[in-house]
Amino acid sequence: MDTPRTERISIYPLTTRVRVDVEGQVLADTLHALELTEPGYPPRLYLPRSDVDMSRLVESDTRTHCPFKGDARYFHVEVNGRRYEDSVWSYEQPLDGVQAIRAHLVFDPRVATASVES
Repeated sequence: MDTPRTERISIYPLTTRVRVDVEGQVLADTLHALELTEPGYPPRLYLPRSDVDMSRLVESDTRTHCPFKGDARYFHVEVNGRRYEDSVWSYEQPLDGVQAIRAHLVFDPRVATASVES
């Protein structure tokens, strides 16, 4: 029997400030991050699009599908003359049970550094 989405994925609002940088350039600064946990994956920080410097992102042609979250679209990050391919993603039309991540972006931790104030 399949596990329902709501039992597989948990979304928690963070009450502290989160900053994300790439090569020392701050690309996001928010007090409204969400932490999403999903079995088999590390926790991910979802940041409101309104708190992300979208001028540093270029939409990619890459698309993927998650059976629990929906279709993801990807962005490249451009900083200091470098391009980091497909290092940010977003679920524009998330599935039922994860609607809270709509209009939020996730930065690949292999490229970006997230700092969470305590």
